[in-house]
Amino acid sequence: MTRLQHSMLGSLRFRMFHVAVQSQRSKTAIEQHWLARQQRDPFVKAARKEHYRCRSAFKLLEIDDKYRILRPGLCVVDCGAAPGAWSQVAVQRVNAAGTNPECPVGFVMGVDLLHFSPLEGAVFLSNADVTDSSTHMKIKDRLPAGKADVILSDMAPNACGIRDLDHQRLVSMCLSLLDLAQSILSPGGTLLCKLWDGGKSSVLRNRLVQVFQDVKTVKPQASRKESAETYFLAKSYQKEH
Repeated sequence: MTRLQHSMLGSLRFRMFHVAVQSQRSKTAIEQHWLARQQRDPFVKAARKEHYRCRSAFKLLEIDDKYRILRPGLCVVDCGAAPGAWSQVAVQRVNAAGTNPECPVGFVMGVDLLHFSPLEGAVFLSNADVTDSSTHMKIKDRLPAGKADVILSDMAPNACGIRDLDHQRLVSMCLSLLDLAQSILSPGGTLLCKLWDGGKSSVLRNRLVQVFQDVKTVKPQASRKESAETYFLAKSYQKEH
């Protein structure tokens, strides 16, 4: 190897090392920012204190406190449920564990591609794609009388970082919930689903207003202000023909 080649190889190795160090520092900075935000977040602290599996529990708590979609005795399907925080709230609100002997006992089923830790009062269906019609049949088979009063969805795709594409993928997932509703939701039932704001939001809303009497957009305080996350709350389901 000539002196020039040796010099060029050394320079290349230095640049590769420099880029690798920069990448590692950038990753560490992002991680540190996330950790700092978590430590400051009052909902993260509250979730630990009240033994919820994650902070998202407070989104459902806030929505239910205002709109009363969960009541003792109701049957609930929680889609994209892992790690199970919304299912925890649902179990409490519909008395699925039977802890209040003076109220009717409800039923909660959580569905997700991921695995769950067991939760008293809930039935979990893991390794299940809620956008797949075969999963709809599995859900129906496990429901009391094959029907649900409420469908909850905090599910979202793994974000690729392209906002419009992520938005479109989530809209498609939400539209699949209407197929699920056609199969299992009782007349007068409720659907609550998460959406990332974007150009296709009106497509989903238009589909919802065709089969629900009351559709509104809600953004709980527990949703971070910088997030594009909102929720569609659709009530009084009228089965499609």
